[in-house]
Amino acid sequence: MSLGPMGVSAPVRGWVHSVESCGTLDGPGLRYVLFLAGCPLRCLYCHNPDTRHMHDGTPTLAGEVLADIASTAGFLTRGHGGVTLSGGEPLVQPDFCAAILRGCKAMGLHTALDTSGYLGNHADDFLLADTDLVLLDIKAFTERTYRALTGVPLRPTLEFAERLAELGKPVWLRYVLVPGLTDDEREITALAEFAAGLGVVERVDVLPFHKMGEAKWAALALPYQLSDTQPPTTEQTERARGLFRNAGLRAP
Repeated sequence: MSLGPMGVSAPVRGWVHSVESCGTLDGPGLRYVLFLAGCPLRCLYCHNPDTRHMHDGTPTLAGEVLADIASTAGFLTRGHGGVTLSGGEPLVQPDFCAAILRGCKAMGLHTALDTSGYLGNHADDFLLADTDLVLLDIKAFTERTYRALTGVPLRPTLEFAERLAELGKPVWLRYVLVPGLTDDEREITALAEFAAGLGVVERVDVLPFHKMGEAKWAALALPYQLSDTQPPTTEQTERARGLFRNAGLRAP
């Protein structure tokens, strides 16, 4: 199949949930954040439960997305940013991700992949070659806690992290701190030691749990199990960051 003007085989169709054109929290600089639909995890604190299924999104051609990105490419470059693929779980749609990433690199843009890593085996070496940064959500560090939180096993995520280390791919680790669920200091310390051993983790973002997605759960008639859980205090959050720092990691 011939390549289009953005360096992408056409047509490649995916399911897009939404777009944030001036994101500042999903990678360096100003970001065009593409939220893709579909996710195999069922995280108890998910703030986008309306992205669980691919058909929750809008069918869109990769070329249409890339044309929209091209219209803001100069702005993104001046803002020292780029494009981030998020979700849902973007690796539910690996061919679509690969097409978008390839097109972004053809435009000279920085690229980031925001993923749980559970479907890391969907990301082949070509897709990862076009990925400058992986925002990796390791949501817990024991099998019991991870399954209780997400409904899926932990090991695929750890194997993906180890593969990223072998490739020398830069990683920003993300960890949501949920009181009573992911605040066990022994578990956090073990995760910090694992992350430090990878040698590619540039920073760790400890994200305080919030309930801003609870209304979406109600609208979808889904039971929200964390209604009585309060966000961590500033002191609890800083203590968790300190555990990562103790392992030699940057945790701003």
